[in-house]
Amino acid sequence: MARQTFRYSTAFKMKVISEIESGKYTIAEARHIYDINSAGTIPYWLKRYGKDHLLNKVVRIQMKDERDKIKDLKNQIKALERALSKSQVDNICWQSLVEVIDEKYGIDSKKNFGSKLPPELQEVLKKLS
Repeated sequence: MARQTFRYSTAFKMKVISEIESGKYTIAEARHIYDINSAGTIPYWLKRYGKDHLLNKVVRIQMKDERDKIKDLKNQIKALERALSKSQVDNICWQSLVEVIDEKYGIDSKKNFGSKLPPELQEVLKKLS
């Protein structure tokens, strides 16, 4: 026995979908009333033609200037991150310089901060600043 294939018009599909979405019938009731044998037919129609699938999606509405402002803020964050990285590298360099000077001149700059530095060191620091 050959298997029968049923073709339903778009208008019929839309009628069934609207009745289910309005709450008039459940999927099972609509299948029974309209004599639709396949259990997957109506859910497929609902997925393809119905409105319910839109409810789970997030719709984001932005004005053009909001989008530009977000882009500008992201660019500003990147610039600040670069500046922070540079300042961290500079800080490490200065700390290393202080350690080298402490070793070379045999002083502890942390304890002797503000004490008179040797003239050679004062010249080096003038050149660096």
